[in-house]
Amino acid sequence: MKTDWLINSWYRPSLVSLFLRPVSWLYRFIISLRRQAYRNGLFEQLSLSVPVIVVGNISVGGSGKTPFVIWLAQYLQKQGWHPGIISRGYGGKADHYPCSVQHDSLAAEVGDEPLLIHQRTQCPVVVAPDRVAAGQQLLAENYCNVIITDDGLQHYRLDRYMEIVIIDAKRGLGNQLCLPAGPLREPLSRLETVDFKIFHGESDSQRLTMQLQLQQAVQLKNNNHQKSLTEFAETPVYAVAGIGHPQRFFDQLQQLGLTIIPHAFADHHAYTEADFQFAKAYPILMTEKDAVKCLGFATENMWYVPAEAKLSPSLGPAIDKKLREL
Repeated sequence: MKTDWLINSWYRPSLVSLFLRPVSWLYRFIISLRRQAYRNGLFEQLSLSVPVIVVGNISVGGSGKTPFVIWLAQYLQKQGWHPGIISRGYGGKADHYPCSVQHDSLAAEVGDEPLLIHQRTQCPVVVAPDRVAAGQQLLAENYCNVIITDDGLQHYRLDRYMEIVIIDAKRGLGNQLCLPAGPLREPLSRLETVDFKIFHGESDSQRLTMQLQLQQAVQLKNNNHQKSLTEFAETPVYAVAGIGHPQRFFDQLQQLGLTIIPHAFADHHAYTEADFQFAKAYPILMTEKDAVKCLGFATENMWYVPAEAKLSPSLGPAIDKKLREL
């Protein structure tokens, strides 16, 4: 991918990061000034009539927000809450905003992540660049008593009751510099102000953690046709991922004993049939997020692999307790 050289410079010693530090300092000053303006009331911050939980990160790239949002929505439903979800809808271009996600919506219109979240949770989902407008439409059209914002940690115009940050434990926060010299959207000190920090891919019992466990592969053309991943070990497979950190998906497949031919695409890549014109007729395994964009041209050798989030047992009750205190 075109920006790989820049991303790589964030996670190892690099002259590129050194040269970009002055720009990084300017970026950090501007975003800190902006946040302070909201905190001091110079910029208007708007509230919704129900508590808002923001799920986000302070670094660029995939950290596992989408599977966490799915887990959180399902957990809150089990506790008797009625969650709704709002999102930027990145990767989609709807005719109008806010746009309510339907089961048969197109990922090209509403975004791949909001569509996947709606299909997995059955929760109402509304997308819009303006999270406040998205939340207002969500509440106007549905009964919800809590709203989850998929991403939006830096969308300070929307007031929030709780902030949850997902951190990729394997890659960490790189050189801990702000953009463009490093991967951080906000200074490292921002982590001191959030309610919960979740370390994705770590098993440290002293911290809140999340593990993603791959489930059985599901055929795109027939959701009722499923296979254990071990059944794909007899032949090489094409592994396709257009997510924030494709290598995580590739590593998981290899750890299960599969021989993969990896094909990494940019996050939110808009797939076409031409992307799957491979040399041999090996099975194709992709993430569930990729699959929602490939249904229109799916073949019998295309499979997606759902992932289930496993969280520290103490996290759910802690979130529920904090909500009930409000």
